[in-house]
Amino acid sequence: MKGVILAGGTGTRLYPLTKIINKHLLPVGNFPMICHGIEKLQSAGIKEILLVISKQSAGLYTELLGGGREWGVRLTYKIQEEAGGIAQALSLAESFMKPDEKFLVLLGDNLFEDSLTTYVQSFQKQKKGARILLKKVHDPERYGVPILEENTILRIEEKPENPKSDFCVTGIYMYDTTVFDKIRGIKPSGRGELEITDVNNVYAAEGQLAYDVLDGWWTDAGTFKSLHQASDWLLK
Repeated sequence: MKGVILAGGTGTRLYPLTKIINKHLLPVGNFPMICHGIEKLQSAGIKEILLVISKQSAGLYTELLGGGREWGVRLTYKIQEEAGGIAQALSLAESFMKPDEKFLVLLGDNLFEDSLTTYVQSFQKQKKGARILLKKVHDPERYGVPILEENTILRIEEKPENPKSDFCVTGIYMYDTTVFDKIRGIKPSGRGELEITDVNNVYAAEGQLAYDVLDGWWTDAGTFKSLHQASDWLLK
């Protein structure tokens, strides 16, 4: 099973820290943010990893990580030329995959406590479709929120005013290669981007979107508060 880490984006909420460096290279605990994602994939047995990065700081990524040998993985890089949404960035991974191959996608600013091993094993046993990881939060209206019925995801609502559950969709996804056809079948959102929620909802409509719930702490380290909180957790 392969891994994809999406580490593009402009990191505007962390400006001016991100004025000259990509946010995924900012320090969190004892290492740059991107290293935590690589370590999580490696410890789950995923050795082949594609990093999708923006042009900003591309040279710093290769200087820091090289080919991945120091981390026990093999790294490949692809450049997302312009901001087009998570699903658009994910589409760049199509040539990295073999037909009918399963893979795990991690948003590079997602930091979390749980090992991914058991979740990866569950997905490997799943015949087809997708699997996402949820987390119980006190402010689900800030995220994509699953509508659940008898352990099934009926649909995901993006940043709803009145959330129908207290779970959010984290930036940890597992897909089969039909995801690339699904990406081609969706339309840009109102902000002109291809949204990963729309892709996940295609799987949900087909009855092929499974899920697990994270037990330990989780954060998307895209704000000063969450970046500081993640550093505290990791240092402890």
